[in-house]
Amino acid sequence: MLKPPIRCLNHMIFAFNLSVVPLWSSMAHAALGGPEAAVVAEARQLNASVKSIEHVGYRVQEIQLPSGTVMREFADAQGTVFAVAWSGPAMPNLRQALGSYFDVYVNAPKDKHMGHSHLEIRQNDLVVQSSGHMRGGFHGRAYLPEAVPAGTALDEIR
Repeated sequence: MLKPPIRCLNHMIFAFNLSVVPLWSSMAHAALGGPEAAVVAEARQLNASVKSIEHVGYRVQEIQLPSGTVMREFADAQGTVFAVAWSGPAMPNLRQALGSYFDVYVNAPKDKHMGHSHLEIRQNDLVVQSSGHMRGGFHGRAYLPEAVPAGTALDEIR
């Protein structure tokens, strides 16, 4: 039986990635600081279910991902996502969830006392708290301190 040369296989993988990347980049994503309207479109593309919960001053779109992880996107009265939270057996795609704040998250100084299973970043424009591990599940939240609606307690973002 003939095996394809590695070089040929690498070209096939590269060509596949080139054909799929434009599909991923054209998908609508609801993200921190972005419009809430993208949540339903995103859920359809992920084969996820969405439940909307009304609160005083904001709405929560709860998305059950196929992985079992639950993402919650908190939107103010104008429909802007001011916080995201997650819990479940798998970490969500933080690049997608944090949107334009992902680079702030990646470049933020990390606290030297944080362990491998816990991360906290506190800046004027972004707070991210995340913890968990493979067998125990993951949970966390990210929010824009200046965008949290008045009267909303931070412990409601979970």
